[in-house]
Amino acid sequence: MKLQPLRSIYFYWLALAFLTACHRQPAKETTYFPAKGDTWEHRAPAQVGMDANLLEQAVAFAKTQETKQMPPDFSTQEEIFGKLLGPMPTSRAATNGIVIRHGYIVAEWGETQRPDPTYSAAKSVLSTIVGISHERGLIPDIHEPVAKLIHDGGYDSEQNRNITWEHHLQQSSEWEGALWGKNSDFVGKEAFGRGERKPRSLQKPGTFYEYNDVRINRMALSLLRLWKKPIPDVVRDEIMNPIGASDTWRYVTYPNAVADIDGKQMPSVSGGTRWGGGLWINTRDEARFGYLFLRQGRWGNKQIVSSDWVKQATRPSPYGPDYGYLWWLNTGTSSTGKKAWPDAPTTSYAAIGAGSNIIWVDPEHDLVIVWRWHDGNPNELFKRVLAAVKQ
Repeated sequence: MKLQPLRSIYFYWLALAFLTACHRQPAKETTYFPAKGDTWEHRAPAQVGMDANLLEQAVAFAKTQETKQMPPDFSTQEEIFGKLLGPMPTSRAATNGIVIRHGYIVAEWGETQRPDPTYSAAKSVLSTIVGISHERGLIPDIHEPVAKLIHDGGYDSEQNRNITWEHHLQQSSEWEGALWGKNSDFVGKEAFGRGERKPRSLQKPGTFYEYNDVRINRMALSLLRLWKKPIPDVVRDEIMNPIGASDTWRYVTYPNAVADIDGKQMPSVSGGTRWGGGLWINTRDEARFGYLFLRQGRWGNKQIVSSDWVKQATRPSPYGPDYGYLWWLNTGTSSTGKKAWPDAPTTSYAAIGAGSNIIWVDPEHDLVIVWRWHDGNPNELFKRVLAAVKQ
């Protein structure tokens, strides 16, 4: 009896069965992360499950929505926000934006590589630095008073001593004081322009929401004292370089915002461009930051900020609008009960600054949209882009 041919046939069919099974298994896709530079890969809408015509219509709409709030020369800056403390550029780009799906550029319009002030979208970057500080052990517990770690007099008063890091992040700190020539009460036309407020009684920290740049600037100073390193350098080393951002962004400080750190004079940053300065950055770099959050704090093989922090930062706070840790949310759980973007998922969220500047993250559809210097309701763009999503 000849066994060799039978054995050969057996192994042939075994190999064939194995190859067939492998063929039926879908190939495991690797998540795309763009390398540093201008090589960010584009994909045709159809390649990422989107309708090209509907996406083109969405972009065409966006191009018509140039902002009327902020003229190209920033000539209304002091009228709107009050006396400047830091510099402003002499001009800005026109409305521009970018749509990212599955990590690839599927639409882009305007000067997306021109660095411009992003106003309060910078607050979401500062929030991320707090998250990294927490994970590094610099802030062991964000629910503990800032005064436990910071001893510069800014948290000594009865009003301020119980303010926690989380209170700052949720804009409920009620911090009382003056910083860099601006008072936390926002009283005074010259200092605060149209943003001036009527005097009111301070509330217990953690119980009342008020959007307040002086208090975020105070948080930024506290971060500087923790890191003992200029926060622009921290942002560069901990966020921008790891995500492959360009070399054109910069965090511009007020000339008078300088603190003594162990005998060295170091600049402190602001939470926006309300009084000049702030984070000046291009649209593509903002899209990288949004994509970092879409990927739950991971970039390539590096976890830059933990996924737990991303979840915590995008969870609504108990007071005020639909707001997390310096991120705007869409859960519809605020006192109004309404979603900020009615046609967008409740899981979407955004970094938002005046102008308008927005970095919108939609985990449900694996989208990031950055739209800058627009005058329209961002929901109008979101719903048009979402209509183009077919799978």
